Amino acid sequence: MTITTHHEFDPSLNNAVRGFLDRVAVADTPDNPPTATLEHDPRWLTVLRQGLGHRPTLLTSADPAGRITGVLPLARVRSPLFGSFLVSLPYLNRAGVLAPDANDRHDLIAAADELALDLGVDHLELRHDGHAPSHDAFTEVRKQKVVMLLDLPQAEWDRGDRSDEALSNLVMKAIPSKVRNLVRKGDKAKLSIAFHKAGDTALPRELNAFYDAFAITMRDVGTPVFPRKLFSAMLDAFPHEAELVTVTQGDQTIAGAILLHDPYRRVTQVPSACALRAFSHTSCNMWMYFHLLRRSMQRGSARFDFGRTTPGSGPHRFKKQWGAVERPTPWCIAAMKPNANASAARPDNPAYQRRIETWQKLPVWVTKIVGPPIVRGIP
Repeated sequence: MTITTHHEFDPSLNNAVRGFLDRVAVADTPDNPPTATLEHDPRWLTVLRQGLGHRPTLLTSADPAGRITGVLPLARVRSPLFGSFLVSLPYLNRAGVLAPDANDRHDLIAAADELALDLGVDHLELRHDGHAPSHDAFTEVRKQKVVMLLDLPQAEWDRGDRSDEALSNLVMKAIPSKVRNLVRKGDKAKLSIAFHKAGDTALPRELNAFYDAFAITMRDVGTPVFPRKLFSAMLDAFPHEAELVTVTQGDQTIAGAILLHDPYRRVTQVPSACALRAFSHTSCNMWMYFHLLRRSMQRGSARFDFGRTTPGSGPHRFKKQWGAVERPTPWCIAAMKPNANASAARPDNPAYQRRIETWQKLPVWVTKIVGPPIVRGIP
């Protein structure tokens, strides 16, 4: 077995890695956590380089014949505010070491630990879903957050009536009555939803409209906004898996999301979403998520991933009301320097409460300028 470090990702390497992902993909169930995920696709490394300015690296293990047997994607994140990290991967919830063989997993983690030392970062952070691998390099396993997953009635949809009305009825029956009432409230508000992908002539205009709403939402919650080019790079890199979603009332874009369809796990997830508070009376956020569930089933997903959250928080309550269930997301951390504190870079750190309150008072145009350089340094 050979470990190789890649800093450039040509089509040949990308195809070899994706072939490996195809070989190790399994069904995503509570008893059988996923192996291959869309997050392991090497195209993410180009997205992070173009969209956030990170320095990506891909570690691979290979058998004597040169066939890939394991992968570990990584990106270096540096900030004068938060320190430096080697992360697998920033922005994403799960992209940790992936190798069926325990020896490959051990050696890939050891190689990542050595790379973190060479780079002089404060922490190595590997993000996993379901189960965490064991390794002597890890000094902490963070389990404070969970991912929220909702099973979809995909099997019933596959073998039954394939009409739009039947699909809506299936999703309605799958969600609690209180949520159904809020979705109907959105219907009465005469909202419209559209899905856009790379190559659509309207995509640049719709992406601008989404980003304006996204920046307002992030300002209102006190979080630095991602750069627009991150979403553009994502849509370009994943023309079949990524979609931009916009919700409008009349000519106004009032909510939106980035939608990712994972072909390996048959799961759809939303890494970024927004909804304007000024239009909360329309229930646009609930209405949008109902249609995201519909879209997930249209794309063949058997499960919807609401994302990672802290139990008991507002986002956790929002996701739980849909009937989503928790699954652990252990993030394995290796402190590379004495007294290094991985929690210091977390946006939910109580020490940043005053800064959050100040951020919420800034003009949106200021946050669009100041936010991206800050958020690129948050792992």
